[in-house]
Amino acid sequence: MVTLVDTTKREVRHPEKVHRPENPIKKKPDWIRVKAGGSKVYQETAQIIKDNNLVTVCGEAGCPNIGECWSKKHATMMIMGDTCTRACAFCNVKTGIPAPLDKDEPENVARAVAKLGLNHVVITSVDRDDLDDGGAQHFVETIEAIRSMSPDTTIEILTPDFLRKEGALEKVVKARPDVFNHNLETVPSKYLKVRPGARYFHSIRLLQEVKEIDPTIFTKSGIMVGFGEQRNEVLQLMDDLRSADVDFITIGQYLQPTSHHHELVEFVTPDQFKSYETSAYAKGFLMVSSTPLTRSSHHAGEDFAKLQAAREAANK
Repeated sequence: MVTLVDTTKREVRHPEKVHRPENPIKKKPDWIRVKAGGSKVYQETAQIIKDNNLVTVCGEAGCPNIGECWSKKHATMMIMGDTCTRACAFCNVKTGIPAPLDKDEPENVARAVAKLGLNHVVITSVDRDDLDDGGAQHFVETIEAIRSMSPDTTIEILTPDFLRKEGALEKVVKARPDVFNHNLETVPSKYLKVRPGARYFHSIRLLQEVKEIDPTIFTKSGIMVGFGEQRNEVLQLMDDLRSADVDFITIGQYLQPTSHHHELVEFVTPDQFKSYETSAYAKGFLMVSSTPLTRSSHHAGEDFAKLQAAREAANK
């Protein structure tokens, strides 16, 4: 008798979540419906990503809008690999020890941007706490490569917090992206469980510093709702962002990736999202996107045009 033993090492995507209590996945309400992928253009986008050996947050984070965006050749590149050094309770991106940086990645990203014909591109990354500068120089090189190959493409970056990385923020801002985005993700009372590796007021200060270094750069931040936060906490968060002169806020519904991720406490109704939008505009944001399916890079190109127009109108 021969006994076969499977010695294949199975990679655990979220090792820190394996032993957490299970939180059942709630059924989505009628107002959360997304377009499935599979169109010819969607497949072309996927092939361009594959040919250039790139990673997208669309795929890694399980974005619900991937079908719609990729069918328009809109993809958000995630640089510095597919493995994050943080272990946020909401996030579907893989956690662990990252691979070394790919020195060819900035040029590969730029080549894909040109091939996709993007007028506006969003570049994000995993957290790289293992790097001395948190990956700041890699952001700079990616921005420079895109500008070299596609000089008319506007660039939006969605960065980590560069916590305890002295000089990193200044380096990225001096590369002059058109939009600097850094997400708060949730209200401060939820940080310990939702975003334990981050510090709320550090993130607020980071956004404020961007404006102090270069007031011409648009700043942006986003949160998810549905963690059990209170309305007054969201309104206070808006005030904190406005005190840092942030131009654009995005608010979207948290969707629980697996039963071991943070519990989805509630589905926020479209009317509540509309109310948040009204409040945010009243507080002075130039641009607000507040819907259940809002994500940081969803409709980013169209929103950038509206953001420019809003600034011009405010300056008249």
